[in-house]
Amino acid sequence: MKKFTQMYLRKGLTFLLLIGMIFVGDEAFGQKKKKKNSKNAPPAAATAPARPASPKSGPKPYEEVITDKAKSKDGLFKVHELDGKYFYEIPDSLIGREMLIVTTIAKTADGIGYGGERTNTLLVRWDQNGDNVLLKVVSYSNTAADSLPIFTAVKSSNLEPILQKFDVKAKATDKNGVVIEVTDLFSKDVQAIGLPRNRRTEYKVTRLDNERSYIERISTYPINIEARYVMTYAATEPPSNASTGLITVEMNSSMVLLPEEPMMQRLSDRRVGWFSRSVVDYGLDQQKAARRTFLDRWRLEVKEEDYEKFKRGELVEPKKPIVFYIDPATPERWRPYLKQGIEDWQKAFEEAGFKNAILAKDAPTKEEDPDWSPEDARYSVIRYFASDIQNAYGPHVSDPRSGEIIESDIGWYHNVMNLLRNWFFIQTAAVNPEARGVNFREETMGRLIRFVSSHEVGHTLGLPHNFASSHAYPVDSLRSATFTKEFGTAPSIMDYARFNYIAQPGDANVSLMPDVGPYDKYSIAWGYRPILEAKTPEEEQPTLDKWILAKQGDPVYRFGRQGNSYDPSSQSEDLGDDAMKASDYGIKNLKIILPNLAKWTAEEDKPFKDYSDLNEMYGQVIGQYNRYMGHIRTNVGGVYEFYKSAGQDEPVYVHTDKNKQKRAVQFINKELFATPTWLMDEKIIERTGDFGALERIRGVQVTTLNGILEWGRLGRMIENEALNGKNAYTMVELFDDLRGGIWTELPSGKTIDVHRRSLQRAHIERLELLLTGNEPNLPAQFRAFLGPQINASQSDIRPMARGELKTLQRQITAAIPRTSDRLSKLHLEDALERINKILDPK
Repeated sequence: MKKFTQMYLRKGLTFLLLIGMIFVGDEAFGQKKKKKNSKNAPPAAATAPARPASPKSGPKPYEEVITDKAKSKDGLFKVHELDGKYFYEIPDSLIGREMLIVTTIAKTADGIGYGGERTNTLLVRWDQNGDNVLLKVVSYSNTAADSLPIFTAVKSSNLEPILQKFDVKAKATDKNGVVIEVTDLFSKDVQAIGLPRNRRTEYKVTRLDNERSYIERISTYPINIEARYVMTYAATEPPSNASTGLITVEMNSSMVLLPEEPMMQRLSDRRVGWFSRSVVDYGLDQQKAARRTFLDRWRLEVKEEDYEKFKRGELVEPKKPIVFYIDPATPERWRPYLKQGIEDWQKAFEEAGFKNAILAKDAPTKEEDPDWSPEDARYSVIRYFASDIQNAYGPHVSDPRSGEIIESDIGWYHNVMNLLRNWFFIQTAAVNPEARGVNFREETMGRLIRFVSSHEVGHTLGLPHNFASSHAYPVDSLRSATFTKEFGTAPSIMDYARFNYIAQPGDANVSLMPDVGPYDKYSIAWGYRPILEAKTPEEEQPTLDKWILAKQGDPVYRFGRQGNSYDPSSQSEDLGDDAMKASDYGIKNLKIILPNLAKWTAEEDKPFKDYSDLNEMYGQVIGQYNRYMGHIRTNVGGVYEFYKSAGQDEPVYVHTDKNKQKRAVQFINKELFATPTWLMDEKIIERTGDFGALERIRGVQVTTLNGILEWGRLGRMIENEALNGKNAYTMVELFDDLRGGIWTELPSGKTIDVHRRSLQRAHIERLELLLTGNEPNLPAQFRAFLGPQINASQSDIRPMARGELKTLQRQITAAIPRTSDRLSKLHLEDALERINKILDPK
C-alpha cells in the first residue's frame, strides 16, 4: 500500500510541474531569450512564439461530415442519418426556391386532437448567407407585381422571420450545394412545427422534455421530405394520463417543393362556394389596400393539340389528371366503394370540358413498386386509420401564391361506419328495411361509404360545405320517387343533408341520399373550365360572371355558407324548403322507429348481448328530434343571406316572413314545450339506465328555449321591427307567444307536470339572464365570423325581460289560489319567490 501511494505521489508531482511549466512557459522562455540576446533582441512580446492555431472553423471536407457509416437516400434533398443525427444536402438549384411545410399530428393521446389534424402551414425558403443557411418564413399576405414601383415598399414591409439558422457543415459532393445538420429543428422546441400555441395554453405546457423527445425518421421523396418526430411536453393540466404531468404527441412535417412557375389564379366570387385565400394587393388600381381572393384548385389544363376540340365543345383529357390512390391498409371489401366515391366526380368534370379528369387507383404492391409510399407528395391517397374516431376529413395542400392544389390525403377513420349506421338507421328505418339493424349488409354499408367518400373528395377539389343546397327542393318533392331519382335529395353532396327523413311509409322507391348533384356540376365547371382566351385572372371575370348570372334566382344553384346561425335556409342536417313541414314528417318517422327500437337493435345470433346498442340508438332518436327543433328555431328572428354582386342591384339580407316565424313558435309550443311524452318509452328507459331520462327531455326543451331567447336573435328582431314595422314579427309578440305556450296552466289552475315545471324554471332563469347579464364578449376572430354583437344594456331587451317577469309575477300570484295540486302549488310559490328576488334583489 505504501509503495502504491508513493508511486501516485510521484506521478502527481510530475503532473503539477508540467502544469506549472504551461502557465509560466511564455514568460520564462521570453526572459531566457532576452538574457541570451540582450543587445539585439526585440521586445519580449514580439519574440514570443505564436500560440497553437485554433481548429479551422467553417465547412469541413465532405467525407469528414458524411462518413461511410451514414445511411443516405436521394430525394428532394439528400438526407443522411449518422449516429442519430440528420443532415440535409441542399443543392444550389433549390437554394432560394419556395416550399410549403405542412405540420400535422400523426399520433396523439386521448383528448389531444386526432391523428391527421393539421396544426400549421408555413411557406418557407432556404437561403444561404456565407457559411450559414437560413430557413425563412415567407408571406404573400401583402403583395404587388414585381414590375411596379410599389413592389419595393411592399418587400420592405414584409421582413421574413428566420425560423432556424444552420451552420454549413460541408460542401455537397459535387460542390454545387451545402450540407447542414437539421437534428435540432425536429428534436428541440420549435413551436411552429410542434404543439400549437392554443394547446400549450389549454394544457398549461411549461417546457419540452428533450430527454423524451426524438426523431422517429426523416424520409425524402422527389418533391417532398417527410419528418416524423415524437415530442414530449411537461404540462400541469394534460387532458389524459394526468398523473404523469406529460403530453406526448407524434408530429409529421411535410416539406413540399412548390412549382417554379405558379399557376394562373382564378379570382373568387362569394356567389359560388369555394375554398379560397386572400392577399392584400397593393398593385391594384384602387385608392385603398384592396384584397385579392382566389380559388384553391388543381391545375387542370387542356393539351395544346386539343385546343380546337375543346373550343368545339368536345370532351378532352387534361394534361395531368387528378389521381387518388387507396391506402393498402384499407379492407379489401370497402375499396370499390371508396373508388366509386372518387369517380362519381367524373360527371362534374365533364361539365368543365374534361373526361377522365379524376381517377381512382389501388396503391401498387411492393412487388409492383417497392418505392411507392403514401407519404410521397406526388401521390394523393385516401388514408385508412384503425381508429374509434367517427369521422372522415378531406384536406388539401395548396400553393399560397396561386391556389394550386399540390396534393391531398383524405383521412378515413374505420369507425366512421358507426356514424353512418346511426344516421341511416334513425333517418330512414321507418321506410327502409335495410336500415333496421345494427349490422348492415355489405352492399348497404358500401353505398354509405361511397356517399361519404364522394363528399370528402369534393372538399379536396376545393368545395366547402354548401348549407343552402338542402333548402332548394320543396318538401313534398322529396317523397317522390321520380323527382328524387332524377335530382337526388339535395342539389349538392357538399351539404350536410344526410339521408331522406321526409319520405314516409308507402313512398316506394324514393331515393334516400344525395349524389353529386346539379350544384356540384355547376360549381366544378365554374372553377375548373379553362377560359383559353383569357391571359390574366381579370380577363376571366366577365365570363365567370356570365356563368353565374345564367343561374340567377334558381335556388338549386345558390350557395350558403357554413356557420350562419340565423339563416333558416342555410342549416346543417336539414332537408326541404319548410322546416316545420319537414320536421313534422321526420317526427312521424321517429314515432314509428321508437317502439321498434328494442327489436331492431337486437341480433338473433347474439341472444346474450347487452342493451348498449339500444341505449346508443335511443340517444340518436333524442338527438335527431333535437335537430328538428333547431331547424325550426332558426326561423325565429331569421335573416336570409342571398349573395349578390353590386351589378345585380338586389338585397343580400332579407328577414324571415312574419307568418313563418309565428308558425315556428307555434310548432315548438305544441310539439316540444307541451312535453313530448312519446319520447319517454318506459320499456327502453328501464333497460338503458337508472337515471337521466327526464334530463334528456329537459335538455332539448331548455336548449331550444335559450336558442330562441338568444342575444343575437333578439337583436335581429328589434332591427326587423325598426326596418319593417308592422310587417315584422316583434319581440313583444314573441314573448307573448312563448309565455302562452310555456305557462298554459296558469289561467285554469291545472296540474303542472314535472317536465313543465323544469321548463318554466328555465324560462325564469333565461329572463333573469336577459335582464342582468350581457352577451358573451367573443374574441375578435369569432366576431368577424358571427357578425356584430348587440349592446344588451342599451337595447330593448332588458325592458322587455323586466316587463315579462312582472307579467308572470301577476299571473302566478293569481294562479296560486286556484291550483289544487300540492307540488304544482309549491312550484308556483317557488317561481314567484324567484321572480321577486330577480326584480328586487335587496
